[in-house]
Amino acid sequence: MSTNRVAVACPSCSPGDETVHEVLHESGHATVRCTECAHVHKTDLPSEPTVERRVIVSQEGDSFDASVEFDPDERLSVDDEFLVETDEAILSVAVTSLELAGEDESPRTDAAPVDDVKTVWTRVVGNVSVDLTLHPKDGRHDSTYSTTVRVPGDEVFTVGETHEYADAEFTVEGIYLRDDVERYGQQKLDYAGDQAPAKHIKRVYARDESKTSVAWSGW
Repeated sequence: MSTNRVAVACPSCSPGDETVHEVLHESGHATVRCTECAHVHKTDLPSEPTVERRVIVSQEGDSFDASVEFDPDERLSVDDEFLVETDEAILSVAVTSLELAGEDESPRTDAAPVDDVKTVWTRVVGNVSVDLTLHPKDGRHDSTYSTTVRVPGDEVFTVGETHEYADAEFTVEGIYLRDDVERYGQQKLDYAGDQAPAKHIKRVYARDESKTSVAWSGW
């Protein structure tokens, strides 16, 4: 249904039947104008139909159930992002798989119409943890160490670029992508200029540029 035109009853020319109206203002009670008689009045806009689906949200090894309303004509795919509202927070999540309805074994798929979906499996992508493996700039691998950075999901890591957080500074040499991210066509990015947002990354390999090795957080 268009947000510019809507079918509602007109109190002036058709109080018992719906006619096409132009939507002049949508806030609160919408202000509309009848296209038949040009009468302007306020009305409640008809709501769009929705369907409720179970959503499993995964965050750093933990998971919980939620319910989200979708457009019944919508098609969901892996990597699609949407918001999940809970009592504690509103979370940005990405689809990792879809569990189909009406099947004894509840098969998983990467894409399906909402009408065919029983459960949407997701992970939080608003703020994420990225594992880092850092080695000294002198090349000594016996001093390599691992740590974890927590950053906004849209934070971009680029091969060849130096990133700095708090007291840590490092140059990215390789990026390993998550198994549930398919858009890159490969699992490893290691050419200068290759980049990916933190929400798509499983591990970053980098050269430690800081004077001291410290565990750190980006936010």
